[in-house]
Amino acid sequence: YSLLFSIAKGDVFGKDQPVILVLLDIPVMMGVLEGVVMELQDCAIPVLREVIATDKEEVAFKDLDVAILVGSMPRREGMERKDLLKANVAIFKSQGAALEKYAKKTVKVLVVGNPANTNCLIAAKSAPSIPKENFSCLTRLDHNRARSQVAMRCGVPASHVKNVIIWGNHSSTQYPDVHHCKVNMSGSEVGCFEAVKDDAWLKGDFISTVQLRGAAVIKARKLSSAMSAAKAICDHVRDIWFGTAPGEFVSMGVYSSGNKYGVPEDLIYSFPVEIKNKTWKIVNDLPVNDFSRSKMDATAAELVDERDTAVTFLGE
Repeated sequence: YSLLFSIAKGDVFGKDQPVILVLLDIPVMMGVLEGVVMELQDCAIPVLREVIATDKEEVAFKDLDVAILVGSMPRREGMERKDLLKANVAIFKSQGAALEKYAKKTVKVLVVGNPANTNCLIAAKSAPSIPKENFSCLTRLDHNRARSQVAMRCGVPASHVKNVIIWGNHSSTQYPDVHHCKVNMSGSEVGCFEAVKDDAWLKGDFISTVQLRGAAVIKARKLSSAMSAAKAICDHVRDIWFGTAPGEFVSMGVYSSGNKYGVPEDLIYSFPVEIKNKTWKIVNDLPVNDFSRSKMDATAAELVDERDTAVTFLGE
């Protein structure tokens, strides 16, 4: 609900690009979805050519240019992590197979539903004829959170902070890294540590604030992040579509193959990426110190564990 208006009015694909929105939900939600369709129609948006609401994968995935997989099985109280993984493997195996069967082979797939990295890996494995590079998962919300924390600390707009990095899993083991971040202070770009002038904060509370921000929002709102997640999805897809600015990189969960950071192969891991012609490339030449190394390895270990558990369910 938070996402649709921004896409419909051209924030993602441009103000002149006609859009057909296809909304997939479970059968029990179709009545609610009809209400959302009515609201979108009532917005009278010039570029929104059609809205299709369906509970059938063969309708939803047909000839897609972009698929944003938002829904997943949320963790319920008392639920074991492996049960959560098992439920989500079933969902993303099914959606991956539907992409394989019905979508364009050029489709760009963004997985948002958690555990996003592993769900993305399962979807990609279930769609073998769609290039692996076409799959990514959302860590832009974490990236935006990190950027905003630094900006508030320095008393500058968020647009003055660039090249923060989220490494690894979209979970509390993620590593928000500002060693390569630049802050525009009074017209000149300085390194984040120099701008903030509080190394203890940057290596302590800053990291845990970003890691645990989702839980903090849930505690305050009694609901998970929606507005900020929708904004991050729009940022992520717009950057795929139009590319990143020269000298800037963003964080995305992408295939780890060929990375130069010692991250194991066959993972969806969040890296700094540059994007050009709708194709991302890992920024592979950044120096990594021991502090960063240990945090990058810890989040990779969690992802290996998740993957290995999920892959056993994939065969069932």
